[in-house]
Amino acid sequence: MSYGYGLFTGGLGVHYGAERVGATVLPTSVGNTERQIELMQDLHTTAIACTPSYLLHMGEVAEKMGVSIKNDTDLRIGILGAEPWSEQMRGRLEEWLGIRAYDIYGTSELSGPMFTECSEQQGIHIWGDIALVEVVDPETGEALPPGERGEMVVTMLQKEAFPLVRYRIGDITVLDEEPCACGRTHPRIRRIQGRVDDMLIVRGINVFPSQVEHVLLEIPEVGRHFQIVIDRKGALDTMLVRVEVSEEAFSDKITELMVIKKAVEHRLKTTLNVAVGVELVEPGTLPRFEGKSKKVVDRRSL
Repeated sequence: MSYGYGLFTGGLGVHYGAERVGATVLPTSVGNTERQIELMQDLHTTAIACTPSYLLHMGEVAEKMGVSIKNDTDLRIGILGAEPWSEQMRGRLEEWLGIRAYDIYGTSELSGPMFTECSEQQGIHIWGDIALVEVVDPETGEALPPGERGEMVVTMLQKEAFPLVRYRIGDITVLDEEPCACGRTHPRIRRIQGRVDDMLIVRGINVFPSQVEHVLLEIPEVGRHFQIVIDRKGALDTMLVRVEVSEEAFSDKITELMVIKKAVEHRLKTTLNVAVGVELVEPGTLPRFEGKSKKVVDRRSL
């Protein structure tokens, strides 16, 4: 259990849920990563719960230790959440670490981690007898039909002492009411695509960090870590994406790096519809985070 404990509900929430189904739980929390990898090997851990960014960090630390999580451990399942992550990130984690990565959702207000994917990995199941979920237009608050992207609103149907009625969470998703291939008929929500309050407005264009991640993870020459820096020069906003070059593509030849830089800039501009500067940095340069990653630095002042 590599979510944080304490007032954050992720660690304790998943901890007690895992015990309820009969699993043995190692309450490692975050940090002391090398020791966690040793425990994973010694105690034959089969599943891990943590943020996607911490699992990325753990995989990198393992490689520096000479350990392959895919080949030298029994890990086969990742229960990942607490921050937005993309299907491309899932694909890379599964291929690199040899696991199945499942998306989990919850908030402290609702009662901690409570909704997750099934084996089909086609959306997060909402237990309809526990919560009523709607998706609304963030501007007007009007309910949107299934299939349209908007802000998630939750009414808790079974909760004591702290009732929540049409609670606007701020997360952006899509409601899916089609029965799942697994046989369950509860509604599902699609992968969280960002938050209303972490949406960046750059020169009048709405930009989500998850969109940037989606683009970068489709480019094999760049690594898994990036940072968005928003600044203002005169009256104009500027957006810089700092991204690590992959170990395989890293070179001391300026011409090769310029080709990668221009390709990344083109892909980002095409997707975001706004000009984006790109800075390529060496592998391992950008900061790592053991909790939720901090991918945006906004230097603009009002």
